[in-house]
Amino acid sequence: MGFGYQMQQTGVRAAIASLWSVDDGGTQALMSAFSNILSTDKLNKTEALRQAQVSLITGDSKVRSHNVPVDAVSDFSHPYYWESFILIGNGL
Repeated sequence: MGFGYQMQQTGVRAAIASLWSVDDGGTQALMSAFSNILSTDKLNKTEALRQAQVSLITGDSKVRSHNVPVDAVSDFSHPYYWESFILIGNGL
């Protein structure tokens, strides 16, 4: 979380941080889903992160973008892949 707070000190309005070590593939899937949801559904950052986490849990098709293998999506339903991420700062 230290890096997330350092990002805020530089002036960013919000940062997504992890509370512990994370898996690269799961992080890629989560961030791809987050970006996809944020850009297409016009939601605030907090809700987009929540929906991205739900999409990993359920294997939703929103995760299946940006070079994430379709057969690997179901493997990201375990909390290890999505639970540690939090949004720090302004979630709007």
